[in-house]
Amino acid sequence: MWGQPLLRGVGRARGTAGVLVILLAACATRPPQVLTPALVPQKFAGPAATATPAAATVPVWPRAGWWREFGSPELSELIAQAQADNRDLAAAAARLREAGAEVTIQRAALFPQINLQADAIRAGKGVSALETGGQQLSTGNSFGLNLDATYDVDVWGLSRDNLRSATEALKSSRFARQVTALTVTAAVADDYFGILALREQIAIAQEDLTAINSILGTIRLKVSAGTASHLDLAQEEAQVESVKAELPVLEEQQLETRVQLAVLLGRPPEAFDVHALNTDSMRLPDVTAGLPSQLLLRRPDVAEAEANLAAAHANLQAARAAFLPQIALSGSDGFGSAAVNTLLHGPSTFWDAGAQLVQTIFAGGKLVGQKDLAYATQQELVADYQSAVLNAYADVESGLGQVANYAREEDHLRREVDAAREAFGISQLQYRQGVADLLNVLQAQQTLFQARDELAQAKLARLQALVHLYEALGGGWQEPPRDRTQFLAEK
Repeated sequence: MWGQPLLRGVGRARGTAGVLVILLAACATRPPQVLTPALVPQKFAGPAATATPAAATVPVWPRAGWWREFGSPELSELIAQAQADNRDLAAAAARLREAGAEVTIQRAALFPQINLQADAIRAGKGVSALETGGQQLSTGNSFGLNLDATYDVDVWGLSRDNLRSATEALKSSRFARQVTALTVTAAVADDYFGILALREQIAIAQEDLTAINSILGTIRLKVSAGTASHLDLAQEEAQVESVKAELPVLEEQQLETRVQLAVLLGRPPEAFDVHALNTDSMRLPDVTAGLPSQLLLRRPDVAEAEANLAAAHANLQAARAAFLPQIALSGSDGFGSAAVNTLLHGPSTFWDAGAQLVQTIFAGGKLVGQKDLAYATQQELVADYQSAVLNAYADVESGLGQVANYAREEDHLRREVDAAREAFGISQLQYRQGVADLLNVLQAQQTLFQARDELAQAKLARLQALVHLYEALGGGWQEPPRDRTQFLAEK
């Protein structure tokens, strides 16, 4: 049958190569284990939760839809829109497909390359005619059908190392996309809470203006009656203008935050707005942190650094394998004939098979340089991985501290606002009764307005601290066990 000699030869070569590859695959080393006990704390030093009685019943790790814990359907809707239309996520998805295509390309090197070629040639040449003493043109046809096959025997694992590097790069891209998704989700929540807090500050400033104008009316009556000086009137008018000057700044900050949020949602900012007016309806969920040793399995950025290190190690293995001789098998089988009707007949058959061994003798230091580069890259990514581990623990510690401390700050500011409101009311009454001067009213007024503004900012800081703690704990993500390449060393 046509092609049998070639196919049998290639089949035997593939079988032999397969045995060699299986034997040599065991020689492939795993990535250097750099997750030492010194990098992993025994427990988190920060508060374990938000210190409420309900914290004892809260799951140790965040759920995948952690943002729903804030109790805002609008926030959930905005995050769903960002997950569908955010441009950074779209770019990350495209990079993931690129990495998948690279895996397909590198896998192809493990299989024989087979090509089919068909030829049809018509040629002519001059031939002497002895009888006439002249020349005549002789023409002829030739037809060919060839099947060529080549196979690079991966004796030293070069192709498999390249495939392993591409596979780890694919994992890294998958984890990087998860990092982007978590970052985008947290940014949407941050901006949403920021808009609500700014609206609350604007409302406070407008309420301040109403209160100041009320006092201003009293001062004007006293000035008309001669019981107050124009100095009191000028001081209160200056206070009015001071508060009015704050409003454009707050409104501009709200506009910029709203525009930024629209971009995160993948839409133009025109006609985009949020409906909530303040943060009063937001729930403050309890968040707890589990064991530090489990955190690394829940941080996609750490998993990304882990995969990058594994890919670099595979590249180093490939650079070492490049020093060894490369073996290639080749063969061809086909037909050649001067007539189409006899092309597929037995006498027209031809075949050949061969092997080639290539060993680089001198390349001007290229192979050495490639190995040194691969080794240096691996060392760089070892440091990057260990840095990602340390930063993961630092993020959680900071998040735990922020949640607890901002809660305490908010509690104190609420009590300050209550006391300042009472003091302001008393000062107003005393001023109207003529038993206190305007300075007392201005001081009490400024204390109250400043405390209310600080309380609005503290509520925002606490909400955003909860978001950042959710993000630091991985946002409900977990690394699949089969993807792990780093394991905590025994002490």
